[in-house]
This record gives sequence, structure tokens and C-alpha cells, in this order.
Amino acid sequence: MPRGGERSEVGLRGWVVRGILYGRWRDLIGRCRRRGSRMVRASRPASFVLLLVCAGLVVCAAASDEALLAQDSPTKTQSGSAKAADKAGAAEIPRGMKLMLKDGTFQVVREYQRDGERVRYYSLERGDWEEIPASMIDWDATAKAKADAEKSSSALVASVHHQEEAKRMDNVADIDASLRVGEGQFLPQGEGMFVVEGKTIRLLQQVDSQIKTDKARKIEQVLSPVQIVPGKKHMEIPGTRATLRLQSKSPEFYLREVTLNDVEESRIAKSSRPGENGPEVVLLRTKVTHSGRQFQTIKTLFGEEMSRDVNELAMQRWEVAPRVYRFTLGEPLPPGEYVMAEVLPDGLNMFVWDFGVDGDGGVAGKK
Repeated sequence: MPRGGERSEVGLRGWVVRGILYGRWRDLIGRCRRRGSRMVRASRPASFVLLLVCAGLVVCAAASDEALLAQDSPTKTQSGSAKAADKAGAAEIPRGMKLMLKDGTFQVVREYQRDGERVRYYSLERGDWEEIPASMIDWDATAKAKADAEKSSSALVASVHHQEEAKRMDNVADIDASLRVGEGQFLPQGEGMFVVEGKTIRLLQQVDSQIKTDKARKIEQVLSPVQIVPGKKHMEIPGTRATLRLQSKSPEFYLREVTLNDVEESRIAKSSRPGENGPEVVLLRTKVTHSGRQFQTIKTLFGEEMSRDVNELAMQRWEVAPRVYRFTLGEPLPPGEYVMAEVLPDGLNMFVWDFGVDGDGGVAGKK
């Protein structure tokens, strides 16, 4: 069926055509009357023919309008039917549980009932009740599939809840007033890297590192007649022992940063501009030497960099609030000296956070 607006438009065109033809007919009659009754009598046959032609044109115009409406209506009706079918198909996608069979296949069912040696279930695929022998069903696999589905559903609900909670967080100041870490302590105000051990929260200080050339490798290059000995450089920080000492083997770290627009005012030193996707921080174990603590070795050949070697430990990042990130360890830390370095577009940040982990006797171990 055509819509009201389209029907009005077509009807208006028909009435315009009828009005024009009626006007011409009245004009013709008026001329005949002015010329006298004799002329009127003489022109009656022609006038009658003209009247029939005008009536035929009016009928044709109306028929043309109805034909246009008939052509438009099926197309729009089919389009509306197709959209309704798509919506109905999307709404009828079945969701249910899996009834696992011993041959490796499964049936998607809404529910099932076990009655002795038979199992009666409602198939979502065929929309009807069916029965199969109970011996064909792998009950352990069915229970596992049900548990996995419930776990996945719970994880999805938790993820949605977390996203909704994050949307309600307007700024870091609001989060700082209620962000609990460790054993119920509040994260201190301000930016920086914080280490949490139970109820103790401390701010890590950044240390400027430097690149030093391996002297022994340099001598080998000088003595070699052919320049095939690769060069070696070390990124290291001064001193053999960090000032900040940890007793816990599984501490947690929290990093709060400012936005990229405020990077020039940040207290966190960077050797280059950070990336766009949040901070990427790595935990590295250092090699203690007589001159300092090395945390990265750079190998070169013919002036070209070949590799960058580090002793990295597993660590995972969690965004707990806007611009506030939590880092958890994948394994306990053995005694030793460590640094946390941010990965920037051109390599590791030259400014790192250093700390040490003491053993049972309070003495840092050496690698």
C-alpha cells in the first residue's frame, strides 16, 4: 500500500490534468456562445468528439497514476518485508547448552531430561523434542561444556561491569580519593612509579643511565686485521646497589602519568616523546659490575645495530583508572638488582626506576 504522502501527490497530479482539460472545454463553449446559436449547432458534433477525447485523457491520466502507485508499492512492500525478515532472523538465533556425544559431535539444546536409558531433549536447531539413548552421551564432556559456558558468561558480565565503572570515572582526582592498593591503603597523590608491599607504599626515584663501550671488545676490534669483530655497548646506571630495598618477592607497582599534552610539565623524565597507546614498562634484572649495573647490551657491526639484549622478567599491565596503571609480576623475584624502564618509540627510556630485592639475610644477591 502507498503511503499517505505519495497518494496525495499522485492525486494532485490527476486533479491538475482534469482542471486543465475542463478549462479548455469551458473556453470552447464560451467561444461558441459568442458566435451565435447557428455556429453552436454546427459545432456540436465536433464538440461532442472533443468532449470524448478529453474524457479519455482524464481516464488515461488516472490509470497512469494508479499504475505508478502499483509499481512503487510492491517494491517498497518487498523492501519492508526483507527488513522485517532480517530482524526476525537476527532475533531467532538460538542460544542454549551443548549436549556432547561420544562421537565428538554435540546437540544444541534448550533443556534435556534423562529417563532411564533414554534422554529426551528439545533441539534448538530443529525446534522439536527428540530422544536418543543415554549411552550415546558423554556426560563428563557435557558437564565441562556447561561449566565453560557459565565461566565465559560470568567473565563477559564482569567485563561489561568493569567498562561501565570506567565510564563513570571522570578524572584521576576522583579516583585518587578511593583507589585502594595493597592491604587497603590509598594510593598517594601525584604522579610517578609507586611500589606496594602490603601496607607500605613508596615512591621510586628515577636514575639517569648512560651508554658505555665495552673496552675488551674495543681492543679486539683494534687488533683484528679485518673489521669483523662486532662492537658492544652497555646501558648502565652508576653504583652496584640501589638505595631502595624490597623485602617482598612479589611486590606490585603503580604508575600514574599525565596526559601527552602535559608531558613538558611532568615530573617523570623521558629521553624522547612517549607513544600514543599508554606506557609500556618492562622489568629488567641488571648485571652488577665493578663500574655499575648493566641492564641492556647493544651489539653493532660495521656501524649498524645488530641486537639489543636484556634480561626481562614477565610482568602484566592493568589500567585501573584513567592514566593509572597497575603492574603485577608473573613470578617471584629472586634477590638481586632491578630496574623498571619505559619502552619508547626509539628504545628504552634513559631514565629508569631502580630497586633491589634482599634475601633472607638482607644482602642483595649477585647474578
